[in-house]
Amino acid sequence: MKLNIFKKIQETKKTILSLHDFNPTTAVIAGSGLGEISKQFTIRKTIKYSDIPYFLKTAVQGHAGDLLLCSYGSADLLIFNGRFHYYEGHHPQEVVYPVRVMKFLGIKTLVITAATGGLNKKYSVGDIIVLKDHIDCTGNNPLIGVHYDEFGERFPNMENVYDAVLRKKALSLAKKFKIKACEGIYFGVSGPSYETPASVKAYQILGGDVVGMSVVYEATVAAQMKMRVLGLAYVSNMAAGIHNRPLSHAEVIENGEKVSLSMSKIAKNIISFTDNPVKLL
Repeated sequence: MKLNIFKKIQETKKTILSLHDFNPTTAVIAGSGLGEISKQFTIRKTIKYSDIPYFLKTAVQGHAGDLLLCSYGSADLLIFNGRFHYYEGHHPQEVVYPVRVMKFLGIKTLVITAATGGLNKKYSVGDIIVLKDHIDCTGNNPLIGVHYDEFGERFPNMENVYDAVLRKKALSLAKKFKIKACEGIYFGVSGPSYETPASVKAYQILGGDVVGMSVVYEATVAAQMKMRVLGLAYVSNMAAGIHNRPLSHAEVIENGEKVSLSMSKIAKNIISFTDNPVKLL
């Protein structure tokens, strides 16, 4: 089985590298409705997930299912336009397979973006939340199972999953561009049903600022593989029971499109900050 997983990763890596000559060190995972982020970069090559060995198909609206090989200045980067979700019936290790591949492609910094429901009543729809930590209540973990030393430690330290330097820089950039942003804690659940008002009260008591159905597995594996992680969430809607409005995925997509430009400004300047190929804009 060990040979099997590494053989798969090498085959995936070989396929991606064969399609374009590039050397990325940063990757971005675009969450629900955030596909517009890619328009802020020069797209060199678009690869359908269906054309990449061992990648799953995306089936959720707002997740196109494309791997974009992009550049910004002299920096190369990957944009994963769409993600796989646990609630789709995928095993957690399948959900994080792209993150494993990233590391073997040379990715050192991962920017994870996501739509979230606002738990903190001080937040408003459209706010950007720079994640400083997460609470994992998904009921599973992508590290469960056979351990391979090549992936990192069996018991990885989770104290600084979301890189403190990148968080500080993201908040500084938000202030510079007059984007409303603050730090917050992500409360991870499995989904796909939205939270009940009673659940929201419990999540608030436990310390969650936003709630979502992704991020946690990706961040956990990235931390295990010693990647620097920046989590950028946006408040797509206030959680159940706060404004007494019905929740819908259509609203999530609509609000994601509205904040894509703000997210892009932060993301592309983080890339400049980490790779330092061009002057910060």
